Amino acid sequence: MEKKDKIMRAPQTQKPLARNNFMFMVISGAMIVLGFVLMLGGATSTESFNEEIFSTRRIVIGPAIAFLGFVAMAVAIIIRPKFKNKD
Repeated sequence: MEKKDKIMRAPQTQKPLARNNFMFMVISGAMIVLGFVLMLGGATSTESFNEEIFSTRRIVIGPAIAFLGFVAMAVAIIIRPKFKNKD
């Protein structure tokens, strides 16, 4: 008996994640990227001071969206998918 013969595909009810989990993970990933993009911007140099580094978008909104994205990613992984029974 070869090794290939022992490998069998898991039934739908035994798969740990469903399509909804993956879609929620993609949305969460987009939230994380959006949060980091909102934190981007120009820097302050020794010659000139850029007050934009203290904007609400950079220090409140961006990190909050990124944090919520990380929390949503954890929830997307932990949530148990609901499969339909074919009985």
